[in-house]
Amino acid sequence: MKLLLKNAQVFLNKEFKKSDISIENDYIINIAPAISEQGFDNVYNLNNLYIFPGLVDVHTHLREPGFLYKETIETGSMAGARGGYTSICAMPNLKPTPDSVENLKLELEAIKNTAKIHVYPYGTITKGEEGNELADLEEMADKVIGFSDDGKGVQKEEMMLAAMRKVKQLGKLIAAHCEDNSLLEGGYIHKGEYAKLHNHKGICSESEWKPIERDIELVRKTGCRYHVCHISTKESVELIREAKKEGLPITCETAPHYLVLDDMCLKEDGRFKMNPPIRSKEDKNALIEGLKDGTIDVIATDHAPHSKEEKSKGLEKSLMGVVGLEVSFPVLYTNLVKTGIITLEKLIELMNINARKIFGIGTELKIGEKADIAVFDLREEYNIDSDTFLSKGKSTPFDGAKVCGKCVMTFVSGNLVWNAK
Repeated sequence: MKLLLKNAQVFLNKEFKKSDISIENDYIINIAPAISEQGFDNVYNLNNLYIFPGLVDVHTHLREPGFLYKETIETGSMAGARGGYTSICAMPNLKPTPDSVENLKLELEAIKNTAKIHVYPYGTITKGEEGNELADLEEMADKVIGFSDDGKGVQKEEMMLAAMRKVKQLGKLIAAHCEDNSLLEGGYIHKGEYAKLHNHKGICSESEWKPIERDIELVRKTGCRYHVCHISTKESVELIREAKKEGLPITCETAPHYLVLDDMCLKEDGRFKMNPPIRSKEDKNALIEGLKDGTIDVIATDHAPHSKEEKSKGLEKSLMGVVGLEVSFPVLYTNLVKTGIITLEKLIELMNINARKIFGIGTELKIGEKADIAVFDLREEYNIDSDTFLSKGKSTPFDGAKVCGKCVMTFVSGNLVWNAK
């Protein structure tokens, strides 16, 4: 198939230029101000819609194998396509956990047979994510994007040190869920103003930043590439900022809900419950400063679907996790770009370019690259309606919010996998 995308604002060399893009046999063949329509099987006149390189999410929960009632690789990857994502990294808190090649094969087979976009699995750091014995890191190394025990922090320093030494030797990356269980004290939302006012048990910020502080010291010892998942506190931002100044191989991500909401936005509803929790306005502002100065490299969704029943038990008893693949771009565009906090170009850096540099996945809009492309209408205003989600998970704190920016087409290797028209 030969495709032509015409009259779009195309993201080229970190700026937008009105251009046409021709695609043939999975790849971008040409990008030019005007390409003749002759000889193409399909021509899409995009009338000043915006073409981005396909978005990259380095932190997605697809729940397969083991929890197919929450999500599957097929439904989760289709939700990703609808949100403009063409590459996503699948977290390993599954059943069985991908802690060996044998267990990983189940996930790889499902990806091969049902994924609608590019899906890259993580292997676990420890067997069963139990923190007691290293997983089969060497055997899995060439089949995974990196190693994580996401959903659980590695509690023992000596275990994380051993993991870093091995992962460094293998030339891979650790993506760390930083959480000190000894500091949780039964908390389930941020230990802040809302928790006090409504008599909820809080999770202190120290439970996140203390493990980061510990692991930075281990990175100094080992030189292991270390990526911090879903940071939410001002202390985490400052620790990572200083570590980067030192030249340590440390990167990090945050998620849309930490950048847009603070704990006084909470409601007595499970769709506001995730781990780490939404924190204070001071924390939110520190995260935004971290975006601006380059401390925070990536915005990931931490898409974490659960069943309706599991999310219907209020802040205290609902399971932790919200969905994000279908709403992250419009939420960020509306709240960060349209308000002038960051530019659209910076947002694409945070949702594609930096993930590409750190993880080696995703593509750019360039002749000879795979045609992984997202087309957005930045003028369309609408209310988020979780009932329309393609994900099995419907729980988002942004349900009902008015946003701008809708993905109208997603191409993966030149194939149209999402079309809103």
